Amino acid sequence: MQVTGKPERLFGRDTEWRELTEFAAMPAIGATLGLVYGRRRQGKTLMLELLARQTSGFLFAATQQSETQNLADLGAAYGAFLGLRQHVKFPSWQEALEELFRLGEDRAVPVIIDEFPYLVGATPGLPSYLQQALRPLGFAKERTRTRMILCGSALTTMAQLLGGGAPLRGRASMELVVRPFRYREAAAFWQVSHDPELAFRLHALVGGTPAYLEMSGGSSPSSAADFDEWVARRLLNPASAMFREGGLLLREESSIVDPTSYAATLAALSAGNHRRSEIASALGRPSSALGHLLSGLRDIGLIVQIDDALREKRSVYRIAEPVVRFHQLLVQRHEPELVIGRASRVWADNADTVAAKIYGPHFEDLARDWCFEHADSGTLGGVAARVRPTEIACREHRRGHEIDIVVTESPSFAADRITAIGEAKGTGAVMDVSHVRRLEHLRGLLPAAKVGSPPKLLLFSRSGFTDDLRRVADARADIELVDLARLYEGS
Repeated sequence: MQVTGKPERLFGRDTEWRELTEFAAMPAIGATLGLVYGRRRQGKTLMLELLARQTSGFLFAATQQSETQNLADLGAAYGAFLGLRQHVKFPSWQEALEELFRLGEDRAVPVIIDEFPYLVGATPGLPSYLQQALRPLGFAKERTRTRMILCGSALTTMAQLLGGGAPLRGRASMELVVRPFRYREAAAFWQVSHDPELAFRLHALVGGTPAYLEMSGGSSPSSAADFDEWVARRLLNPASAMFREGGLLLREESSIVDPTSYAATLAALSAGNHRRSEIASALGRPSSALGHLLSGLRDIGLIVQIDDALREKRSVYRIAEPVVRFHQLLVQRHEPELVIGRASRVWADNADTVAAKIYGPHFEDLARDWCFEHADSGTLGGVAARVRPTEIACREHRRGHEIDIVVTESPSFAADRITAIGEAKGTGAVMDVSHVRRLEHLRGLLPAAKVGSPPKLLLFSRSGFTDDLRRVADARADIELVDLARLYEGS
């Protein structure tokens, strides 16, 4: 079976589409199993529907109902796929799976089950039935070329299907996680790549989830001048589909049994408490009681744990989904005002909060992403293996100094070395020469064992640089200036 090129309707997702089509077209005899999962609204179903259409494959979208109802709906979809006048009645999942695998007797064909966790919820033994159907000497493995794809949005449930000791452990040949668009992809998707400032603001508030474009009325702000009005109308308006999105993401995940505690943790993080001790203090809990909250939020993709660049077992936690941070800082705190139509006032009155708690941290995150994903080796003084923040002690000032960006290279057969350090400022202030002097001071505090040649100095500024700083940078090979235009287009 040959699969034609990626459909025009599918934006981006080149890697995901290639993995799916290669999996679906595998010519070898023997049924195979693949998993596709990710948070809701990432476009998984669209991709799989397009795949089924292009390959004449079978797709069944499960719903949250009883086992009997699921089998009845599956029988109806199966009969329609075969062109039968009557529905097929499956008395059990074992018989249903046997018939589904028979679809690949004559050709390689994808058999897609969407929202698989709904089926597992009603029939906990279903993964075991699949394990039996895919036994090495069974009919499916010896006589068919069925390419079964299980898809779901319940991240914990899907990830556990292939976990240690799980029935399907070792049975799958594809595990595809569909994530939000990266920041440059998101800018292109929202059609704001021409305006890096607008692209940055938009991504800082809504991130890279594809469905948010439609949920925001199907259009982006036309310009930076239109941005404030767009936020009030599309994000802070109780009639908008985006209004409660940041709160619903947590409650959609079935593994979260105590949403209140998890929401409080997200609120603490959104307020700027990034270290475990700071989060614990904000919640009034001991640090030892946070493990399950932080790991649970990390598992469902709402927060990310960032290790320290210089010290082991020291991490910071950051919000991974911008719309959650926006909800915690603005929507949830000001809901009574927003409900009575004061969106524009709330947005204007919270400009300082947005600048300090949203734009500032988000700009730092994008600066680290740029170093890892887009900057070339000449810019960084080497190839980035890791890009992390750190805090370094200073005897002269008798306090610790934060370094936003530490780029580490891992050469073959040699010790890791720091190739660059950097500072990122997402405020309205223009960077000047004093920031170079600060980085030079911090460069001198780095452990000698971690440094070979002097690391390069990276200065990231959302608002640009003074002429004096540009002249200094032009005269020195160890300084790189990165503004928004370079962040979105350069290397």
